[in-house]
Amino acid sequence: MSKEDINDTIETIEHEAGKGPEGGSNDEERALRIDAICQLAKSGELEVPPEMEEVIEAFVHTIEQRDENQAKLIRAIADHQNFQRRAMLNEREARTSATQGVVQGLIPLMDQFDMALLLDPEKVTAQTVMDGVRMTRDEFVRILGGYGVSAISPEVGDEFEPGIHEAMMQQPAEGIEPGHIAFVMSVGYKLGERVIRPAKVAVVPTTEADSGEG
Repeated sequence: MSKEDINDTIETIEHEAGKGPEGGSNDEERALRIDAICQLAKSGELEVPPEMEEVIEAFVHTIEQRDENQAKLIRAIADHQNFQRRAMLNEREARTSATQGVVQGLIPLMDQFDMALLLDPEKVTAQTVMDGVRMTRDEFVRILGGYGVSAISPEVGDEFEPGIHEAMMQQPAEGIEPGHIAFVMSVGYKLGERVIRPAKVAVVPTTEADSGEG
């Protein structure tokens, strides 16, 4: 940068100090020149006129703040990107671990099925089949229990509860009060306290009109 350029830029700083940017095609060039002069002033290579020392110092401080803020912004962006990357990896790992746990729990069931298929069909009795089914079901219930799954098993005569029971039909039943369960079609299940599937039941109607009689 020539001495003339430095003088011109100092004059620009002097005339425009305290003013906002007015735009124009020379704004970028002027900013680069001011930046260069401030860098020279910081390094001691530029002799600043006494009357301009305060202005130059203010510009030097502004540029230092700008550089510091830019560095902070770059670090913040990098930290955010790293955080997002770690979060995605952690989420993927959590899903994989959860799936692995379920699969490991179900593998013993496959072992039982494989063992059953090795039996000689000519020697298998109905009782053997029933015992095998019962053992497999018990094992499956045990596995589900390990994941916090429990059955919702209402009994005939229990009061109908909309939160855990689903009324599939209305059915009059002798000796059972209206609004109570006439019979259970299938049990329900819940995970912890969250209902996965309500128990499917038939409910005694509350009036004769509800039952379709009379």
